[in-house]
Amino acid sequence: MFVRLAEEQDFNGFLGLAAQVECWFGPMVEDRGFHDAVRKHIRRSTAIVAVSSGSDLLGGLLFTAKAPTHHVHWLVVTEQSRGKGVGRALMTAAMRRFVPGSGSVEVVTFGADHPGACVSGARAFYERLGFTPAEAVDPGPDGGSRQVFRLAVA
Repeated sequence: MFVRLAEEQDFNGFLGLAAQVECWFGPMVEDRGFHDAVRKHIRRSTAIVAVSSGSDLLGGLLFTAKAPTHHVHWLVVTEQSRGKGVGRALMTAAMRRFVPGSGSVEVVTFGADHPGACVSGARAFYERLGFTPAEAVDPGPDGGSRQVFRLAVA
């Protein structure tokens, strides 16, 4: 596995990743807004992918690097690649590339009562990376609870 900046030819791979998580995040594969967001991040070099030796996308991340508060907008790892260090590799690359100094990194993920919190392991994943649960935010497109997780960077 290697991690690199996403390129335009990775767009369909992002749609493949999105298809695996639409049950939690709502429709994305056919959503023009999602398409535009992915393409914008690719153009701005703020999209990162983890790729297998066979060039299949194992995961993808969309990031906004605006100090002092940076944002993980979307991080998805294929179901078969979860628990194998792909998400950690994506986050490590994003932190190295986009967070040069002090500030914080925020991500909105499932609330503690959301079924996706356990199934996806997202909350536990971010906690293992040092993020702490913070304030609740508006429900997601599925109506389920969402919460900010925050990491202070020195």
